Amino acid sequence: MTQSFDPRTTGVRHHVNGLTLHAIEAGPEDGPLVILLHGFPEFWWGWRYQIGPLAEAGFRVLVPDQRGYNLSDKPDGRRAYDLVILAKDVVGLADALGRDTFSLVGHDWGGLVAWWTASRYPDRVEKLVVLNAPHPAVAGSYMRSHPSQMLRSLYVGFFQIPWLPDAMLSANGYRSLKDALQRTSRPGTFSDEDIAQYEKAWSQPGAVTTMLNWYRALPFKPDMKDPTVRAPTLVIWGTGDRFLEKGLAEASLALCKTGSARWIESATHWVQHEEPEAVNAAMVAFLKP
Repeated sequence: MTQSFDPRTTGVRHHVNGLTLHAIEAGPEDGPLVILLHGFPEFWWGWRYQIGPLAEAGFRVLVPDQRGYNLSDKPDGRRAYDLVILAKDVVGLADALGRDTFSLVGHDWGGLVAWWTASRYPDRVEKLVVLNAPHPAVAGSYMRSHPSQMLRSLYVGFFQIPWLPDAMLSANGYRSLKDALQRTSRPGTFSDEDIAQYEKAWSQPGAVTTMLNWYRALPFKPDMKDPTVRAPTLVIWGTGDRFLEKGLAEASLALCKTGSARWIESATHWVQHEEPEAVNAAMVAFLKP
């Protein structure tokens, strides 16, 4: 098993887009920049198996806690979490490091942000890697034509309700969030140490509500006139995903000028945790200049 990144690592703080984002940085300062974007309900720790190998391969690796998560700022209101603003955060992080271009890797919600950023800022994103996340431009239409996916996504509607999901996810020591990780992944994927790290992040003041606000901002998703992804794109997909159908990946790849898929049959939604060696090898080979 690939060694996990040390959770005691000291992070840095960047002032971006009107707020402060906490991030982990690794690798040579002059290496090609790769930004890793986590999803729900994770934080930078979701990339613990990828940070070291990418840094050792010569990349400058930046792994933020995205807004609303862990040690990053948590602005009030769901409108603070729409995709346009989230993409500006990503570009702002690159600006903070003085980089005009960068490669982008995203999983789950981080994948949606990565897709959106690549479509919206084609001159900034050199290469794109997305793990088990659809392009926002195809998600709605796919669900409407695939009732099976709509059933899988019912929780998204539940998360739109005020207050109740916040209370449910916080109850009994965050039992529902722990179950979301442990019951939908392969047995043993998340250790007791991992769960303790996540619980510490979820316990940050206001974090559960601001994490849910990412979902609550979905009704404000703007239309994208041209969702084409011009950067070379690699989709890595655990086909045992209980939340997202493989067809979403195929529909997303159809938007790419140059796109390919790496299907990992043995993995679930949590593919980078379960098959880190395969994921890391694919990412390094694809991202290298």
